[in-house]
Amino acid sequence: MSANARVRRCAGWSLLLAAMLGGCARPSPPPGTDQVQVWTTTADHRLALAPSRVGFDAGDAVDGATTGAALIEIDASARHQQMVGFGVSITDASAWLIRQKMSPAQREALLRELFGRDDDGIGFDFARLTIGASDFSRHHYSLDDPPEGQPDPALRHFSLDVNRGDLIPVARQALAINPELWIMASPWSAPAWMKDSGHLITGRLSPDHYDAFARYLLRYVEAMAGEGISIRALTVQNEPDFESKDYPGMRLNAPARARFIGDHLGPLLARQAPQVQLFDWDHNWDKLEEPLAVLADPVAARYVDAVAWHCYAGQPVAQSQVRRAHPDVDVYMTECSGGDWEPVRSGGLTLQVERLIVETTRNWARGVLFWNLALDENSGPHAGGCGNCRGVVTIDSKTGEVSRTDDYYALAHASRFVRRGAWRVASSEALAGVANVAFVNHDDSRVLVVSNADPQPRAIRVREGGRSFRHLLPGGSVVTFRWHPAGR
Repeated sequence: MSANARVRRCAGWSLLLAAMLGGCARPSPPPGTDQVQVWTTTADHRLALAPSRVGFDAGDAVDGATTGAALIEIDASARHQQMVGFGVSITDASAWLIRQKMSPAQREALLRELFGRDDDGIGFDFARLTIGASDFSRHHYSLDDPPEGQPDPALRHFSLDVNRGDLIPVARQALAINPELWIMASPWSAPAWMKDSGHLITGRLSPDHYDAFARYLLRYVEAMAGEGISIRALTVQNEPDFESKDYPGMRLNAPARARFIGDHLGPLLARQAPQVQLFDWDHNWDKLEEPLAVLADPVAARYVDAVAWHCYAGQPVAQSQVRRAHPDVDVYMTECSGGDWEPVRSGGLTLQVERLIVETTRNWARGVLFWNLALDENSGPHAGGCGNCRGVVTIDSKTGEVSRTDDYYALAHASRFVRRGAWRVASSEALAGVANVAFVNHDDSRVLVVSNADPQPRAIRVREGGRSFRHLLPGGSVVTFRWHPAGR
């Protein structure tokens, strides 16, 4: 279903929402008029990016519907980080479903919806690829698997052939739709012959092969560039403090990462691929001492552009704690999956928005990535790992039809409206059950994302300078507001 079709489906609900707000819902006016554009999604998806609009108050008037409303103050002059964007990981599983289980027309429609910026697009500007297999691959592999696992320090067996059928074509198609798509990449494991275990599953990188692994990552960047896919950033290792028993992984603690970055990968990229940024950590919020230890190493620190975080343990405030110690190092949220577990099951859409859109960006994230772009109706395909994860969309493996999850709407409420280069600006702290984050785009438009976790409607009042508007948030909803300053 296209975005326009979803809007038509929601028209009746938009009218109901307008009645709650004391106005008549109709298509949003063009930017630049003296109105606030509003898009609403409810936890049950009865409203799904449903458009409406509200006007600015005359003076400081209030009425009975919003007396005592929670006040959100915007200060667009207080700028924080500049945004790279919001998006997803194009995993092997996602690419295989898109290429093998969808018709060409279905494939084009889905990718235009996700990566496009027209009326039907939600504008993903940021994506992640895996270097070799992850748990969301159909089999385990690296990009240098010599016969019988023999060492290959010259990388004679390096090849992207395993990715040519699905992953590379999907990434190219996404780039054709959004040529400015910012792509990072992460390995789940070094090739087995580089590890002390001799296997893709479990083990540590052998110090004897630090140089070979650095050249392997550079070779990946160069090979993907040859395919028309520019890699803008690398992480050294996905989740380096975890070893799965059934899918590729590799422990690489802070001292090892510091030596690998400082003595091998950092200098190599600086010489041969200076356009590629290098991110440390790429793991959970609960162990901030790990990136802090790497950044405390003066040799390694000179090559680290950012710290990357995952959502599965700890709190987003860890991002700010590390950034306070190293304000010249950027922050990114590079993985979080929705799925059938607590608290995601109970928290639903509003939890996804509060934790992953609002709190990550209020704690300095320049980019936010969710995990799988797409999974099928059985949470796959996968080879080990998570059996109850979900994609941003679900693709029916028999028909190719697409359904949209909470993750889709959580991302869309930011990605569709916050443009590359937007500034995150100051706004009031979260109130009970109501969380918010604000941005200013290059065209001076303001974007405010608000979630209401309360099952009951909540009145809010938004004020910037001498103007304000009021709105009644439906219970269990996410609302995005967009407006221009006076005189625009």
